Amino acid sequence: MLALLFFAFISGLVTILAPCIWPLLPIVLSSTTAGGKSKPLGITLGIVTSFAFFTLTISYIVKIIPFDPNILRLFAVLVIGFLGLTLIVPKLTQIIEGWVSRFSARHYPVPGYTKIKDQGFRGGLITGLALGVVWSPCAGPILATIATLAATQSVNLGIILVTLVYVIGVGIPLFAFATLGSEFFSKSRVLSPYTGQIQKVFGVIMILTALAIFTNYDKTIQVKLLDLFPSYSNFLFKLESNQSVKQQLNILKGKKEMPKEAPMNKSIIMITPSSSLPNLGPAPEFTGIYKWLNVDKPLTIKGLKGKVVLIDFWTYTCINCIRTLPFVTSWYEKYKDKGFAVIGVHTPEFEFEKNTKNVLGAIKQYKINYPVAQDNDYKTWNAYDNHYWPAKYLIDTNGNIRYTHFGEGDYEETEMHIKTLLKEAGEQVDEATIKLEDQSPRMRMTPETYLGSARREVGTFNLQGKWDVQDEYSSSSKGSVLEINFFADKVFLVITPKNINDRVKVVVDGEVVNVQNAGEDIKDGYVLFKEDHPNNLYNLIDLKGNPSDHLLRLEFETEGTKIFAFTFG
Repeated sequence: MLALLFFAFISGLVTILAPCIWPLLPIVLSSTTAGGKSKPLGITLGIVTSFAFFTLTISYIVKIIPFDPNILRLFAVLVIGFLGLTLIVPKLTQIIEGWVSRFSARHYPVPGYTKIKDQGFRGGLITGLALGVVWSPCAGPILATIATLAATQSVNLGIILVTLVYVIGVGIPLFAFATLGSEFFSKSRVLSPYTGQIQKVFGVIMILTALAIFTNYDKTIQVKLLDLFPSYSNFLFKLESNQSVKQQLNILKGKKEMPKEAPMNKSIIMITPSSSLPNLGPAPEFTGIYKWLNVDKPLTIKGLKGKVVLIDFWTYTCINCIRTLPFVTSWYEKYKDKGFAVIGVHTPEFEFEKNTKNVLGAIKQYKINYPVAQDNDYKTWNAYDNHYWPAKYLIDTNGNIRYTHFGEGDYEETEMHIKTLLKEAGEQVDEATIKLEDQSPRMRMTPETYLGSARREVGTFNLQGKWDVQDEYSSSSKGSVLEINFFADKVFLVITPKNINDRVKVVVDGEVVNVQNAGEDIKDGYVLFKEDHPNNLYNLIDLKGNPSDHLLRLEFETEGTKIFAFTFG
């Protein structure tokens, strides 16, 4: 635990160098131009306190008192904007100080006594509390684990301790920065005659920053800064990715040992080489299922004993999953009368994939006739300690996992293992396997690329113009542009249009796509949006079996088109 605390402290300490904190520094600096020596302490305590508190508790608060968490963000924006206004209009500052003085007089017994020095601290504390609500630090493995466990309401004493150590690390350089700023403005003979004008300039900066936060443009700025300075993210992940930290993070997640090595690329295959399948232990029960589809009542692993069962973790926008579905559905149809069952566990990557109507549309599109469980809260995913889409777990008639497979490919071998378990159960099966085209990529290919701020890797694509960058997606404005270099045969993009009239032009290597390279969802160079497009996965590029390097440019002619992730085939 000490190693994890040490690295959490170091990670917090170097956050002052992170591009994602730079947009807040002008506000911190502007807040120190007035208010005395205690104001930097107030700002620092406010930021680290509100950030730690809301990171750890927001999911609990929303569960107890249902409300939109964006209300907190809006309130913080109003506070920051108003504080900026007080720097521009000094009379507002006098009014506020009068309120504070009267409030202080009620709480201090000496007549006429007010703690003037505390007014600077309180003002800084209010500013800091607001900033802590809207600040999203660059997340490495440590902070990502904290956020994930907090979001799933799995906070424990260890998580609280790591968070506290992290914010202490953040607070030390932040306090030093605020203090130096305060000293600089209070003691500089050159600047002292212009203090009033400087405060007004900083007031304008605070208001502009508040507007950027309100429109979410602050996240766009952060993304662009990360693109300009990718070395910070690389340094952070190297710092936090040593074996000791990984082991301690694993313990915080409630696991006794390090997870088994598994492929990072979805197209890499893990198989059991032995022809006599090993016993990998009892299959976990289905847990926390939101809704069962294609079946009259909920299913259980216990109730499925006596059957050979294939658990298929999938999600309907994942191109890797989509390429496996013809094989899975064929196995089900071929062996369902011989004691074989398939359960599709649909665990969403994106919020909109939780929509039952969308999942039903995908089930219809891909002709899925076996039961599908909506695992919207990742409860069954976590019970299986799964990490990948697609992932398959083959279970024997006694309820034991006998084979696992992650990613695409090796379909013939998987089917052979299905038949092995059916034979163990006394079923007669022929030796022939299903012959379908294996569309798994066989060459180097651009990896899946997420377009939201939460999982974006710097330097993978370029946004131009105004964008509303959220955790899961980026939303266009009129005239905004996205560019990405890719190596693939086909390019797919998960899109949620504002309506079917959204206009997105597709350009490759400087020319509008044509019949030679346009995907099936393109018409006259534009994405053809459809109301009955259930999975929101649009095929933009099809090079007809000739994968190569190209520059893709998307020009958005309408506002509000949400883009989530690229996948390549």
